[in-house]
Amino acid sequence: MKTTKKIIIAVVAVFILIVASSSIVITAENEYKLIRQFGKVYRVETEAGISFKMPFIQSADTLPNEILVYDLAPSDVITKDKKTMITDSFALWRITDPLRFAQTLNSSISSAEGRLDTVVYNSTKNIISSRNQEEVISERDGELTKAIIANIGTTMEQYGIELITIETKRLDLPSDNKAAVYERMISERGNIAATYTAEGEAEAQKIRNTTDKEVAILMSEANKQAEILKSEGEAEYMRILAEAYADESRTDFYSFVRSLDAAKASLTGDNKTLILSEDSPITQIFNGY
Repeated sequence: MKTTKKIIIAVVAVFILIVASSSIVITAENEYKLIRQFGKVYRVETEAGISFKMPFIQSADTLPNEILVYDLAPSDVITKDKKTMITDSFALWRITDPLRFAQTLNSSISSAEGRLDTVVYNSTKNIISSRNQEEVISERDGELTKAIIANIGTTMEQYGIELITIETKRLDLPSDNKAAVYERMISERGNIAATYTAEGEAEAQKIRNTTDKEVAILMSEANKQAEILKSEGEAEYMRILAEAYADESRTDFYSFVRSLDAAKASLTGDNKTLILSEDSPITQIFNGY
């Protein structure tokens, strides 16, 4: 009887232990717990800690509560000018509404990744197909990603998913026509540069012509003023001479001074001897004095 009693107690203890363990739900910081009853979600545990469920009737499923990475497969896309490009990117996403996620995607991460793959690829294809190949290449620094995310909008919210960002690992040309496209782009840039250079040279020549014209006008005006001043100086000089020679008391003095200046000007070099003829005006002046 004692042995039977011990066995019964042991069985009961094991049963209680099984019931207790199956009724405890432990939720970690980086996960959600879905409590299901008869296959349907009964409640969602979003806070980390210990909770309880009805054993054997309710079950617990786990969903990640953290940022997830989905690496899309490389794919071909066609630009507006019918050029093929290869895009290779990945998406960062997280589950924000676990109940809606469970209801729409049956709590399947692979189903969510399939939806992401379709949505991101379609948006990428639509954005790139609305741009020429040159525009796509020039927007690889982030503008293209912004346009793709804006095009997706809130599409993933219906699945309880937040699409955080899309990062492009590679957006390039097929290897068979990459060199030809780059050579064409270099040639086009060279033509644009030549056009800008020609326009700059034409503008520079226009400025030089305008400057030369302004300089010629200023020089002409300066020469005109110089001639006016010269004429005024000569007129003043003639007036002074006229006043000097009009007075007989000054005439001889000015004649004498001018004769000395003329004699001084003729005495050049080492020989300071001045030889004059008798009929020379200078001789007559000196003889007169």
